[in-house]
Amino acid sequence: MSGTVTYKTDGAIATVVIENAGRLNALSLLMWRQLRQAFEELAHDRDTIRCIVLRGAGEAFASGADIAEFERERYDIVSARAYGKAIHPALVSISECPHPVISMIHGPCVGGGLEIAGRTDIRICDESARFGIPVNRLGLVVAYAELKALLDIVGPSVAMEMLLEGKVFGAADALRAGLVNRVVPDAKLETEVYETAKRIADGAPLAARWHKKFVRRLLEPKPLREDELDESFDCFGTEDFQIGYRAFLEKKKPQFKGR
Repeated sequence: MSGTVTYKTDGAIATVVIENAGRLNALSLLMWRQLRQAFEELAHDRDTIRCIVLRGAGEAFASGADIAEFERERYDIVSARAYGKAIHPALVSISECPHPVISMIHGPCVGGGLEIAGRTDIRICDESARFGIPVNRLGLVVAYAELKALLDIVGPSVAMEMLLEGKVFGAADALRAGLVNRVVPDAKLETEVYETAKRIADGAPLAARWHKKFVRRLLEPKPLREDELDESFDCFGTEDFQIGYRAFLEKKKPQFKGR
């Protein structure tokens, strides 16, 4: 099995890199497992990490599952079910990561690559980015667990258009569909992404984690419990709140501690 998913940290910002040279960063079974491991490890770091950038190496974000290994790993119902048990936890590890996650999208972001990007909080692409889920050409479906995030982002009408046509489309169409937050020139993508990550990292990390939690919860159909409504006021008991509002009054930049 080829390819790797690795990460590195630079102060409060971590970068997770999907890399499979020569295969447009297609993900092998091992890479799905490495993706999960990377995000689970970063999730445990509540002291240093405040934002994560997820990107592909070279000329692609990710082109989905590596079809070349299907004959070994995903060739019938039983093997596909086992394969799904690797994909779904990897996607969940991204969406449930307490830290804000930004997708830096260049080149192809299709199939499983789009499912991965759909689990991130902010998606920024350049003008060369391409999107789609052309699984109809393979006789495949996107499983319930993998489809939910896309549906939440673009809604049923656009999701059906993508799945039924299997068309690969450009950055402008992705922006119109609400699939990405912004499109920038190719040469400015990295700068835009890391400037965004720095703005997030400079903010109060506890507030960012609460906002991620609240947004996910509001997407669930069941009514909010009284204790969940009350959690909205917990921020007033944090040291970061004291730091933040005092810095505002004193016209200083706050130095949050995550406490």
